[in-house]
Amino acid sequence: MRVTALSDVEPRPRRVAVGEFDGVHVGHREVIAGSDTVLTFEPHPAVVVKPGRAPKLLTSLDEKAELIAGLGVEELVVVTFDAGFAQQEAAEFIDAVLVERLGATYVSVGENFRFGHGAKGDVALLQADSRFDTRVVALVQVDGATVSSTRIRTLIAEGDVEGAARLLGAPFRLRGDVMLGDRRGHELGFPTANMAPDPEFAWPGHGVYACRVGARLAAVNVGVRPTFGTDLVPLVEAFILDFDGDLYGEQLTVEFVARLRGEERFESVEDLVEQMRRDVENTRELLASGVE
Repeated sequence: MRVTALSDVEPRPRRVAVGEFDGVHVGHREVIAGSDTVLTFEPHPAVVVKPGRAPKLLTSLDEKAELIAGLGVEELVVVTFDAGFAQQEAAEFIDAVLVERLGATYVSVGENFRFGHGAKGDVALLQADSRFDTRVVALVQVDGATVSSTRIRTLIAEGDVEGAARLLGAPFRLRGDVMLGDRRGHELGFPTANMAPDPEFAWPGHGVYACRVGARLAAVNVGVRPTFGTDLVPLVEAFILDFDGDLYGEQLTVEFVARLRGEERFESVEDLVEQMRRDVENTRELLASGVE
C-alpha cells in the first residue's frame, strides 16, 4: 500500500473512504470496505481544534497504515491537519480535496462524519453532490452499544482489553522502545523488557495481563510497582516466557489479550515472587487454550 501526502497526490478516479480511523476498529473497517483509497488526517484534528483536550490515541500513523494495508487498500492519503486546514469550509473540502485533488467517484463515510470549518459539513452535503456516489455506513453495534474510538479508550483505561479487542477486531497493541530499568526483575528471577507509556497514547489500566510479544507469550505488568514503594512513573514491564536475551533499545509491540488481575501491594518480596509465578503459569495456560 502506498502512503502519500495529499499535496503529492495526482488526481485519478478513486473510491475514497474518509475519516480519522484511530484504532481502525470494526466500524472503521465497514466504512473502508470497498474503497481503494483511504483519506485520513495527521495529527488528530482535536489536537488543533481542541488543544489540551485531544483524546489519547489508539494508533500512531504508522500503526494505522499497517492496519489499513491489511484491509486490501491500495493507497493511504494523509492530510496535514493544521490551523489553516481547520479553517477550510465544508464545500471547499469537497471541491478542492475530494473532487479536484483526489478525483473521487465514490466517497464512503460513517453516518456521524462531520467535516469543514466548525464541523458544518455532514453526510447530507456529500449526498447532495452529484459528482460522486456517497455511501453512508451505519454505526456498528457490539455488545449492545455503538463502536467508537472513545468507547475503546474507556475500556482500555479500565483494563478491559478483551472488551476492547471485540470492538477493535484484534487485540489492543502497545508499541514502544525498551528502556533500561532498575533490574529488579532480574534480581527476582523474572527479567522484564520495560517501556514507558507515551502520554499521547492510550494504555491499559494498572494490572497484570496475558499478552503476546511477536510469536512469544508474555506476562505484563502495567503500573508503579507498589510493593517497593516506588514513586516512578508507570511502566509496562513484559516478562517474555521462554526467552533469554537482551532487548534494550529494541522496539516491541505488545498485544494485550486478557487481564489476569489488578496491581497489588504484597507484604513481602517472597509473596510477590510466588504471585508472579502464578501469573506466568496463568498466562501460559490461558494463551495456550487459544483465547483471543
